[in-house]
Amino acid sequence: MSDAGLRMNHQHAIGLSRRELLQVGYSGLMGVGLSQISSQGARAANESAIGSSASKKPKSLVIVFLTGAASHHDTFDMKLEAPAEIRGEFKPIATTVPGFQICEHLPRLAERAHRYSVVRSLSHGDNNHLMSTHHVLTGEKQPGGFFDKVASRDDWPSYSSALQYLRPSGNGVPCGVNLPTFLQEGPLTWPGQHAGFLGPNYDPWQVTGDPAKADFRVDALSLSPGIDVSRLSRRHSLLGEVNRQQVMLGEAAQSLRLQSDQEHAISLLTSSKLSEAFQLNRESGAVRDRYGRTTTGQSLLLARRLIQSGVRVLQTNIGRVQNWDSHGDIFPTLKNRLLPPLDQGVAALLDDFESMGLLEDTMVMMLGEFGRTPKVNAQKGRDHWGPCFFGLFAGAGVRPGQVIGRSDDIGAYPVTRAFSPNDVAATVYHVLGIPLDTEVRDRLNRPVRLNRGEVIESLFSGAAV
Repeated sequence: MSDAGLRMNHQHAIGLSRRELLQVGYSGLMGVGLSQISSQGARAANESAIGSSASKKPKSLVIVFLTGAASHHDTFDMKLEAPAEIRGEFKPIATTVPGFQICEHLPRLAERAHRYSVVRSLSHGDNNHLMSTHHVLTGEKQPGGFFDKVASRDDWPSYSSALQYLRPSGNGVPCGVNLPTFLQEGPLTWPGQHAGFLGPNYDPWQVTGDPAKADFRVDALSLSPGIDVSRLSRRHSLLGEVNRQQVMLGEAAQSLRLQSDQEHAISLLTSSKLSEAFQLNRESGAVRDRYGRTTTGQSLLLARRLIQSGVRVLQTNIGRVQNWDSHGDIFPTLKNRLLPPLDQGVAALLDDFESMGLLEDTMVMMLGEFGRTPKVNAQKGRDHWGPCFFGLFAGAGVRPGQVIGRSDDIGAYPVTRAFSPNDVAATVYHVLGIPLDTEVRDRLNRPVRLNRGEVIESLFSGAAV
């Protein structure tokens, strides 16, 4: 079609020019970028591989990610008998689980220890933030990994991306949402946040914004100015004409893909359940206060609401990039800034999941990319330490009130069985109903096994390790 033809003010029965029609079809559909919308295409071969597990009741996952890596010595694996330079400044307090003590600055989590279990023997061999984050959030080492290797499409998929690829939701609700920060600093983009080699159609939604602020909103779920839900059906009719016009532009296969994406966008925009989940002002002031009027607290409240709306995997990054990377002044930083909002928010999340009956079908997993060095350094901080760190697990069949694994007297290495990030991933996929021998396709269309770890069975059985 000529440029002159496109400029014709030809009015259709629905009242818009052809140029306007094309703008509706090819722009970011009413505020939703098509490249960010998850594909609806199912993968029949993978569904076949999943087999009988597909009949299980779907479970969900909330990852409370302590980006930068929290110190296990000063939280959930305190070394009371170690020298002062190992022991640190904090005192332990008793929990509701006999014999289990945690940091004095986690009093709410101490009162709820009977609702979760802690693994003290997570371990891997790397001390770099980016590569370790990839390992923890995908269950595999970063392909071709080197110091500060940024994210690429050669990476392994995040948990939500794999779930979207294998079990597409098909109901207008994304499988995965990451909030409230995107892990990026300068030229460095953290791997493990994306779908990697599965491609951008399977990337989780990235929500960037502080839910604690009064003006918090999610533009991706908002209509463009002048458009409201009552007019969407009219725009939907427009899209039908747009799709017919695409025949004139050729590329029939691409046209069909775009049509599917458009239908998905309409579904997202009209999903009141999902859009309402972002409206934190629907919660009472008392509930918001209980989580804490902090970025951490309100992000965890939003995580609960999104799980209720049908999101299957929710990653809440606690703080900005490397928030817990305390190389100096670790004790005042933990005491005054980091631990209190975490303690309040996670305790409220566990309370709500329990009272609302969500804990049975939702696993809460809290961990960082590694631990911290046993010895406090000259700047009164602790440095990176991959050989030993902790993870907190609750819900979705996890037997609560356990302390699994044990580190040595200075918290340097596990003295019981060490569990790798591959094992953490196996546990996640077990909860999500994905068999561990499931295969996906890499960028060269080669079959690769999704996971090579082993489920941390003691989390579910209570057997000693």
